[in-house]
Amino acid sequence: MLGKTKKDTPTVTETSGKISTIIGLGAVLNGNLTAPETIRIDGTLNGDCYCEQTLILGSEGRVKGNITAHNVMISGKVDGDIISHEKLEVLSTGKVIGNVTTKSLIVDDGGCFDGKCTMTEPAVKPAINVVSDLETETNTFASKETPSEEK
Repeated sequence: MLGKTKKDTPTVTETSGKISTIIGLGAVLNGNLTAPETIRIDGTLNGDCYCEQTLILGSEGRVKGNITAHNVMISGKVDGDIISHEKLEVLSTGKVIGNVTTKSLIVDDGGCFDGKCTMTEPAVKPAINVVSDLETETNTFASKETPSEEK
């Protein structure tokens, strides 16, 4: 149809229901960022990012640090490792330099990915259970090695 142009990146409503955090064009955040909902970055983040929903990195967005999110859409540049629990999409203007762990990886024509990709679900076992399990194994081993004083 006349007057319609092809969209380079999906609109917000196509990718998520609610964006709780926006780092605007020209803004710079030095430090780690954590959010329970979707994050959109059009500026620069120098630090790690943890998002429980979707992370959207705009074409002018830059992240120098690690990203962990449920879904990740990259149109800008990431210099760090990415853990995406579901889908990682590197769009045509996107560039990722770092290792990736995800269930699904999509790299559009023109997109760049330089690193190692592991396509499995990340381990979710909480650290406290690992310590608890280790203590249980140690106590079990110690009780077997303790000499009996009954004779």
